[in-house]
Amino acid sequence: MSRRITITPAKTTFEVRYNGAVIASSDRVQMLVEAGHDPVPYFPLDSVDHSRLAATDHRTSCPYKGEASYWSVTVDGKSSENAVWSYADPLEEVMEIAGHMAFYANRMEKIGPVE
Repeated sequence: MSRRITITPAKTTFEVRYNGAVIASSDRVQMLVEAGHDPVPYFPLDSVDHSRLAATDHRTSCPYKGEASYWSVTVDGKSSENAVWSYADPLEEVMEIAGHMAFYANRMEKIGPVE
C-alpha cells in the first residue's frame, strides 16, 4: 500500500448527531487515519439508526479501501444526501472497517465523543 492507513479502536464512546437526533452511538468505533486526511470514525452497523437512512445509487472507488456504497440521512424532514458510506467488501489491508459505516463530518451536526 503506497498510502499509509492505520485503523485502531477508539478509546471512548463516539456518537453522530444530525438535526438533533442521535444517528449512531458506539463504544466499538474503529478510527481510520489516512495520510493527508482527518481521522474518520467508523461505526458498527448495529450501532447506527438505519430508520434514518436511505440507500442511494452513489458509489465511489478508493484504491486503498475498495468500493463504497452511500446513504442519505433524514431527520424531521431535513436531509443530507450521500452523507454516509460503507465498504461492504473492503480491501484486505483495511478489513477492520467491514461491517461499519462512516459519516461526512461537515454534513453532520456532531461526530465525536459522547459528552
